[in-house]
Amino acid sequence: MTKLAALGLVLLVVVTVPAAAPAAASADWPLFGYDSARHNASPDGRIDAQRVGKLHRLRVELDGTIDSSPIFVGGRIVYTTTYGRTEAMSPANGKILWRFTPPSYPSLAGTARITNSTPAASSDRTAVYASAPDGRVRKLRLSDGKVLWTTRLTRDPTHEKLTASINVSRGHVIMTTGGYVGDAPPYQGHVVTMSEQSGRILHVWNSLCSDRAGIILPSSCSSSDSAIWSRNGAAVDPSNGELLVATGNGPWNGRTDWGDSMLVLAPDASRLVRHWTPTDQAQLNATDGDLGTTSPGLLAGGYAVQGGKDAKIRLLKLHSLPGVSSKLGGEVQTVRAPGNTAVFSEPAIWKGRWAFFATSGGTGAWLLRNGQLHAVWSNANDGTSPVVAGSLLYAAGNNAVRVYVASSGRQVATLPTGPVHWQSPIVADGHVIVAEGNANDHRTTGVLDIFG
Repeated sequence: MTKLAALGLVLLVVVTVPAAAPAAASADWPLFGYDSARHNASPDGRIDAQRVGKLHRLRVELDGTIDSSPIFVGGRIVYTTTYGRTEAMSPANGKILWRFTPPSYPSLAGTARITNSTPAASSDRTAVYASAPDGRVRKLRLSDGKVLWTTRLTRDPTHEKLTASINVSRGHVIMTTGGYVGDAPPYQGHVVTMSEQSGRILHVWNSLCSDRAGIILPSSCSSSDSAIWSRNGAAVDPSNGELLVATGNGPWNGRTDWGDSMLVLAPDASRLVRHWTPTDQAQLNATDGDLGTTSPGLLAGGYAVQGGKDAKIRLLKLHSLPGVSSKLGGEVQTVRAPGNTAVFSEPAIWKGRWAFFATSGGTGAWLLRNGQLHAVWSNANDGTSPVVAGSLLYAAGNNAVRVYVASSGRQVATLPTGPVHWQSPIVADGHVIVAEGNANDHRTTGVLDIFG
């Protein structure tokens, strides 16, 4: 071991090497949220409370900002930067193994057209799916980044943004659309399913003008907004494959327009099955009170937790929700978010009964027992979407990833980083990995921290 490594000093690495064959499959983190249900929890407990504080930091300078989370698949880190570059990296030394740059990159780099999307591994782990600000999703071969197919998901990429993370379930690639900062119309939130094999669009469900099928020209719908822009995008109910999304500000009529609602769709996004819409939906829409800053966390027994910009966390019983109707309300319970602060992050769901939320005002844990949420612990430490690995909870916040014993909230480590925006950590193959920066700064550089 070198003296530098022994001291755990920061290393700056900007290296590109030729493409290499993927490493043998290891402890992957293949999707945002770890699994298609977006539980944000991995059973991998090889980093324990004694070891986590002894990890060394490798600080890697990048040719773009990752304002999302990476994934870990086949022994390599894969991420997409804000202008659509997708790269694979060695976790051991930060070397770039391959890089895909979309044709639109030269015209978009440095502009306000960005993506905050996390890529997704294919079901067979031979490829990854990645989005770009040109409104397209691409399938890239994991071994070398070669494009295998390309699918366009919007007819107006200047207004509709691929901002949420890609999901994969039952042979489908699942993606949602939103709008850009400032809510400049016209745009609508769409849920699109594609074939993993060919990229062919299978179904499109539009959260406004939902009586129309296919990818619509945004200006052709009389309603605008209702973005589906949470970090999750669409979560998959593991019990039946149904898709769950939450929409942001937008009109609602209980027939064709579904702004500020939690929506349950058929597994292929062909139809709306059920919905939950708060009784104050009109007020949320009028006051920029987006429900869809976050999306449902799926608990055991058919329960879900839904946060929002209004600092409320609602407990929902999914199978008790109405179908396509004009009914409002119906939550089982409402609790205040940590710090009584708006929820912009996704919860971590552990063992089916634990729900962890982090906001700019604090971090907290609830336990589902007898059909109710019971507060277990909380603190005033800020955080983005927390994740669980083994029995530890990780939350990236103000220049650090804080690590807690999940069941008690006892802090066991602080891993130093730079500032974060939408980023949340992943824990894979003995590494804690998190990016730094803010896509809204429109930079073409960034940093990735690898602790291991």
